Amino acid sequence: MTITEIRIKLIDGDHSRQRLRAFCSITFDAAFVVRDLKILEGNQGYFIAMPSRKLAFRCPSCRQKNSVGSNFCSFCGVNLKDASCAAVAGLAPHKQYVDVVHPINSACREEIHSAIIAAYEEEKIRAQAPGYVSAYDEYFGSEI
Repeated sequence: MTITEIRIKLIDGDHSRQRLRAFCSITFDAAFVVRDLKILEGNQGYFIAMPSRKLAFRCPSCRQKNSVGSNFCSFCGVNLKDASCAAVAGLAPHKQYVDVVHPINSACREEIHSAIIAAYEEEKIRAQAPGYVSAYDEYFGSEI
């Protein structure tokens, strides 16, 4: 499997207060794309966050979806911490998001990380040129 394209969308704003530096899409073998990766700046350098979704469960009373760790149903107000709801409400409140895609081993993770960070550094240099347009914007349009 070969990385054939990486598109970076730099985030503008006050970098001292936010850790998110850019969004990214990565294409493998010119046939499979993964969108919505995030480039975050942490205490030990950059970190690539994979696309994720928020975990949810259905209220036993009204069957509407609620976030894991919720105390009350957002729709009917049932106390989700009651004994009758303890089984579903106790679904790992410490884990509220789950990766949609992710590398299986550390070698793959490192290859992806290195390629994305290199593309990010190149994009930061390109962004200083007059008339700069992100390749991410060219591909996805201006709604992002």
